[in-house]
Amino acid sequence: MTSQDPPDGLVSVPGFLDETEERSLLAVLAELHYSAVVLHGQAARRVVRHYGWDYGYESRALGRADPVPAALEPVRARAAALVGRPAEDFAEVLVTRYPPGAGIGWHRDAPMFGREVVGVSLGAECRMRFQRRRGGQRETYALALAPRSAYVLAGAARSAWQHSVPPVRAERYSLTFRTVRHPERWGGNAVSDRIP
Repeated sequence: MTSQDPPDGLVSVPGFLDETEERSLLAVLAELHYSAVVLHGQAARRVVRHYGWDYGYESRALGRADPVPAALEPVRARAAALVGRPAEDFAEVLVTRYPPGAGIGWHRDAPMFGREVVGVSLGAECRMRFQRRRGGQRETYALALAPRSAYVLAGAARSAWQHSVPPVRAERYSLTFRTVRHPERWGGNAVSDRIP
């Protein structure tokens, strides 16, 4: 069953960045060193760079990563403002590069990440799909993510729905801003600041 209404807690923010901001960010992101995402011994087509906290896709453990670079601080502050938080609450920043043909399968962000996730989409347009089981039926919803748009996953959109991105036709980058809950429980080597 396809829903016409977005999942509770999903907020779409078109035009979050302007074209000049996007060009500047894409120039920075193109120069980063990325790591493979390996799950069950298979490397995904997308590649990632973690800041603040590194997440082990196989181990599901957290470890310290490089600090958030100055070039990403303004967008992190604006992302945090969408949910009424100070920028430093978003202690984990994930940069993902999707080359043509890359996507991401059905998932929820890992449980060590907090109640609100903010994403920013750069480069190619894509669709973000959502699904959940309800009363024995599969319920779905799709959101078009235009370049320079942002989204918030909170409430049921964060906790009850899975999301995915089908393979993209052209290169796309995403910035994902997440709080971290009790990193010491997940193998992290320090206690997070102020995050419930």
